[in-house]
Amino acid sequence: MLNETNFLVPTSYYVILSALLFTLGVIGVLVRRNAILVFMSIELMLNSANLAFVAFARAFTDLAGQVSVFFVITVAAAEVAIGLALIVAIFRTKHSIDIDELHEMRG
Repeated sequence: MLNETNFLVPTSYYVILSALLFTLGVIGVLVRRNAILVFMSIELMLNSANLAFVAFARAFTDLAGQVSVFFVITVAAAEVAIGLALIVAIFRTKHSIDIDELHEMRG
């Protein structure tokens, strides 16, 4: 008889995947010089934290992790909206979104 317990993926697999995604995000933030790619790397780090929250919420059968994910997604959406608005404003004045060229913020 097949049931749900035969197909459960161990929580450690989700945690390992989350750690790998977070590491890729950190590398992306440290290595990239394009502001959009840096924001994408930050989003990758936030989503890896979401994956860990959901994995632990499932492992402990607690909804607190999923509620935390809801708030993280809300903050990430606000961060994207504000970040992209800043990138557009900077591009209009500097005609570049290279982070190395933005070290001084004078117009």
